[in-house]
Amino acid sequence: MSIVVVLVGTRDIVNIAGVVRSMKNFGLRDLRLVDPVEYEPRRIEGIAHKTGDLLKRVKLFDDFDGAIADCALVVGLTARQRTAKRNVRRPREAVGELLAAAESGVVAIVLGREDRGLTNAELDRCHRSIVIPTNPGHSSLNLAQAFTVMAYELFMAKGVPVFKTPRREAPQASAEQLEEVFGAARDTLSAIEFFKTRNPEPIMRTIREMAHRVPLDAREAKLVKAMCIEVLRFLERKGVA
Repeated sequence: MSIVVVLVGTRDIVNIAGVVRSMKNFGLRDLRLVDPVEYEPRRIEGIAHKTGDLLKRVKLFDDFDGAIADCALVVGLTARQRTAKRNVRRPREAVGELLAAAESGVVAIVLGREDRGLTNAELDRCHRSIVIPTNPGHSSLNLAQAFTVMAYELFMAKGVPVFKTPRREAPQASAEQLEEVFGAARDTLSAIEFFKTRNPEPIMRTIREMAHRVPLDAREAKLVKAMCIEVLRFLERKGVA
C-alpha cells in the first residue's frame, strides 16, 4: 500500500513536526514537502521524538506538479466550499477509495499553507476534495489537526488490533456463587450496623441489581466474597463482631 503525504508551502516547522508525529502514530511513512519556508530535520525530530526513520524518507520538491506526478489518486484537504461539489468527501467517506487505490498505485493526501490552504489551481489538480466538518462558529483547524483527523480515519479503516484479552479467562459467575456473594455482603453490612436505620431488603435488592447489571465473572465474585469475609474476620479480631 502506497500513501504519501504532501505539504505545500508550509511556513512553520512546528506544523511539519505535528504532521510527522501523526504520521508515525498512524502508520504512514512517506512525506513530500513542496517549497517549505523552513525545513530542518534535526529540529523536527526534537519536536516529534523518535521519527528519525520517517524523516530520512522525506522528499523535497520545488513545485506541486512534481510532487504528485506519479500519483494515481490525489486528494486535497480544504475548508473551502467550491461551486462544484461532486468530488467533495468527508474523511470517513473517502478512506475506502483511498485504501483501494493505494493497493495498485500511489495515493497523495495534500495539505496547503497554514494561512490560506491550497490555491484553486492546486485544488484543480486534486481528484477529490476532503472537507472536515467542524463547528461553523469556530471552523478553522490548524494543519496538524486536520491531518490527524484524516490519518486517524485511514488507520481505523485499515482495521486496528483488538484489545488484549485477560491473561486468565473466567466464566460468568453462577447463580450459586452470586448467592454466596450476596449472603457475605449482607452479613458484613449487618456487622457494621449498616441496617440499623435502614430496611435491608430494598438495599440487598439494589445490590443484586448492580451485580446482575455488570455482570460478575466467577473470579470477581470470589474476590468480592473474600473481601466481605475478611471484613468480618477483622471485626471479630477487634472484638466488634
